Order: sequence, then C-alpha cells, then structure tokens
Amino acid sequence: MVVLGRIGAASGVRGGVHIHPFADDPHQWSTLAHWWLGSDGDAAACWQQRKLIGCSLRNGRLTARLEGVADRNAAEALSGVLVGAPRSALPPTAEDEYYWADLLGLAVSNTRHQPLGRIVGLIETPANAVLQVADGNGGERLLPFVAAVVLEVDLAGGRMTVDWEADW
Repeated sequence: MVVLGRIGAASGVRGGVHIHPFADDPHQWSTLAHWWLGSDGDAAACWQQRKLIGCSLRNGRLTARLEGVADRNAAEALSGVLVGAPRSALPPTAEDEYYWADLLGLAVSNTRHQPLGRIVGLIETPANAVLQVADGNGGERLLPFVAAVVLEVDLAGGRMTVDWEADW
C-alpha cells in the first residue's frame, strides 16, 4: 500500500473530510475511483476500500467525500486515518518523480561515497520535502529533497547520492 496522505478535520455537515496530502499534486487523487483507509503498520489486507464520491481543491486544501461517510460525526471519526492506494491503482511517475514509499529504505551516500544512512521518513514543509536519514547509530540527518542536494536516485539499486558532507 502506498500512503498518499492523512485525513484531517471534518468539512461541513455532510461527511466531507479535509486531507493532508503527502504529494506535490494531490488533485490527481481525484482520478482514483477508490481510496483505501488504514493506519501505520497495517497489512495491506487490513486497509478498508472506500469509493470516492467527490474530491476538490479549494483555497489550497484538498476536501473529499467518501462512500459510507454521510455526516459530520462519521467524518470526525476518520480524523488521523491514513489514505492510501495499492501501487497498481496509481499512475506511473514521470522522470525525476517518486512516490515517497519508493524512497523509504534507500541507502544514502554523498559524492565522496561516504555512507550517510537510510531514508526512514519524509517531512512535507511549505518550501520542500525533507528526507529523514537515520545513520544507524541513533542519529538522524534532515536533508532537503531538492535537485541541488539530491543528485541521483537509483531505485533499482536501492541508493541515493547527495551533495552533503558527512559532518553536517
């Protein structure tokens, strides 16, 4: 399951929910006929499939209506739940675009071939996404996910090369 975002607050009284997307173009989610709802650590079989009734982007906020969520109480009960989709339901990515799930676990090294750690998470910020890189010794580096820093992503090889010094 590829996690696409998290359900936030209820929107209105008819079961709408606000979505906190983990992607640059959340409006493409409206092309999916179904969304899957679950939580961290759930096996794919535990995610509940819900038909997407409607999805819109207003004032920079993604709002959705899902089948079976008919009122505000039902919408509020979903606050904090993750939204995902199986990889087979997602469109292919363009060159130099990645689903966050594909980046998790990649080994990160710098241009001097010094290992920096593995990607354990991503953080969305207003400026850009930030890679959380665990060094294996309990430490963590936060690297901006921008072209000036991320020089190469090799999904097949399980590695990423960055312009970042080991002592930063």
